[in-house]
Amino acid sequence: MSKKLIALFLVTLAFGVLTTLALLEGGVWGIIAPHFRSWGGAQVFTDLVILAVLTCVWMVHDARRHRLAAWPFVLLTLLAGSFGPLVYLCFREAKEAQSTLS
Repeated sequence: MSKKLIALFLVTLAFGVLTTLALLEGGVWGIIAPHFRSWGGAQVFTDLVILAVLTCVWMVHDARRHRLAAWPFVLLTLLAGSFGPLVYLCFREAKEAQSTLS
């Protein structure tokens, strides 16, 4: 297993723990609601939506180049935010490592 894949896995795992704690504390609405309480919160939420869309566009182009199906990761991004690109990068790195061994 490559150092890159280990790092991606650890970041995904740590983010998963943080997300679980946030969900246990306030639920989905507890994570989203603060973004609708001020213009600053709305700006952060809008920024995250723009980043998610741009990341989806990047994943589609990158997946074509690496001969991967992008739609599961795009769907995951739309449903769960950063988990989509993180899982995509883990999957892509694992596939590249596997093809190097062949």
